[in-house]
Amino acid sequence: MADPIGIEIRGLYKIFGADPAAVLPLAREGMSKTELNERFRAVLGLRDINLTMAPGRIQVIMGLSGSGKSTLIRHINRLIEPTAGEVLVGGEDVVKMSPEALRQFRRRQTAMVFQKFALLPNRTVMENAVYGLEVQGVPPAERVERALAWVERVGLKGYETRYPNQLSGGMQQRVGLARALTNDAPILLMDEAFSALDPLIRVDMQSVLLDLQKDIRKTVVFITHDLDEALRLGDNIAILRDGEIIQAGTSQDIVLRPADAYIENFVREVNRGRVIRADAAMEPVPAADLPADAIAGDASLEEAGRLMARRAVDRLVVTDPSGRPAGVLRMARVLAAMTDRGESQEA
Repeated sequence: MADPIGIEIRGLYKIFGADPAAVLPLAREGMSKTELNERFRAVLGLRDINLTMAPGRIQVIMGLSGSGKSTLIRHINRLIEPTAGEVLVGGEDVVKMSPEALRQFRRRQTAMVFQKFALLPNRTVMENAVYGLEVQGVPPAERVERALAWVERVGLKGYETRYPNQLSGGMQQRVGLARALTNDAPILLMDEAFSALDPLIRVDMQSVLLDLQKDIRKTVVFITHDLDEALRLGDNIAILRDGEIIQAGTSQDIVLRPADAYIENFVREVNRGRVIRADAAMEPVPAADLPADAIAGDASLEEAGRLMARRAVDRLVVTDPSGRPAGVLRMARVLAAMTDRGESQEA
């Protein structure tokens, strides 16, 4: 399995129009998207994007329609040419790659999972899964062996000879995921991959991805317009509006410390108990005062509340990844964090 690779985007701009280079200085000076369009018939896709994506983690890019999120992900494998900026993958600038280097990069370093599945209708599940390895020139026996393992891993054992039109939407997306994983590329690009699925199937596919990620440790770039999906999947989240990053951080950062009113409106209806971690609401306490019952720091407040109710206690010791006490979580703090805007206030 390929080692994970980090991605760093620096000063990325994308302007659509007849002469993007001519209006680039105006975009850099801060001219609004509306004014650029009205005065120069130029569409600002991205403005000064700077983002570091950690290797082996899930980076979610979130935003409403027209925010630039799909434009951004297509710069990583250079399906879209930037107007300015750098896209560094493993330290190498994709923007400067030659045509042949770019072809090899796309074949071996990245794999994509699309919203509309993008399966070949005349090919079976297995034939779709091995397609990327065929393009790479991998011997038939090896590509079948590799594909078979991933088809089984995504829950499609027994469906290897079925065609896409014989599968449900969720099963088709599992084929797309198996095809991407069969390539063993270190970077997995997922553009609204689950958006076309029914809600229950969508949640199921999220669980499949999270379960797989525990083992595969790919660098996943996941595009979505759904905040609940972003909060569930993302190790880190970047929220875009009109081609600009409004806020980037962990789910805790986004929910507890929204950068502005726009983000605050996004998170207003979030189930905070499922998002906020125990270690975000805990308090330091002397070792002599530690309670007997414990919970891991990355557990949700919802889990902590249930454990307190089950044990009939009003305090839990919160442990760090090594199992050592890190602080204490009180029921009053749980309730305050789940209901208040300011979780950090004293309960």
